[in-house]
Amino acid sequence: MSHFEVRLFHDDASIVAIGEGLLAATLPREAWTHEAHLAACCWLLLDRPDITIERELPAIISAYNIASGGVNDDSQGYHETITQVYIAAVKAHLCEEGCDMPLYAVVNRLLLSNRGSRDLPLHFYSKEHLFSVPARRSFVAPDRASLDQM
Repeated sequence: MSHFEVRLFHDDASIVAIGEGLLAATLPREAWTHEAHLAACCWLLLDRPDITIERELPAIISAYNIASGGVNDDSQGYHETITQVYIAAVKAHLCEEGCDMPLYAVVNRLLLSNRGSRDLPLHFYSKEHLFSVPARRSFVAPDRASLDQM
């Protein structure tokens, strides 16, 4: 597994800009990082209760990918299983952490935790299972450990 330096946030405004840019499909493609994915998910859960995240985030990300010049096919773009795993992780984090601190602090604590790690899904899925076409196209149950251990 490659090592990536975690890019932390310094204010709530940068997270709100990512979330709004995702929704409007105007976020620069280079800004759509692992950290941005998790920050946007936190923001949506905390500040956009009008969005049913498990149901609506797939279309939001897919539309963003197309608008930013990407594709959503069997090998790249939107990945349903990974998205749903991280939604569950973010929800668990928010339940544990509460919301009595600035958004950027909540997001940074997530990014520095096991739930925010880039390889989190591989704790629950083998690479073959996670990176299969069925897992990309629809949610598949884990083959290594239960997501209840989130």
